[in-house]
Amino acid sequence: MAGVDGTYDCTVKSPLGDQNLTLTVKADGGSFTGQASGAMGAADVTGTVDGNTLSWKQQMTSPMPMTLDITATVDGDTVTGNVGAGAFGSFPLNGKRTA
Repeated sequence: MAGVDGTYDCTVKSPLGDQNLTLTVKADGGSFTGQASGAMGAADVTGTVDGNTLSWKQQMTSPMPMTLDITATVDGDTVTGNVGAGAFGSFPLNGKRTA
């Protein structure tokens, strides 16, 4: 599913304000590897690819430890999705492919 491969500049609308991150994705069949990096650090990510939808879990440590549950759909050069933050709810993710 090379259609999802790329680098995306994304924004998550969270209670802590807009969180900007760069997401890189390299698909291989039904899975992908990549990295998510932003002001709160960088993390390697692995997840699944279903058509043009990416799903993965990501650990964060700041401002508190929690597991984020992320789903994002690629449509051309646009990515939209949701970041689930457990008891804190779900927050929209939007971005554009830059490479």
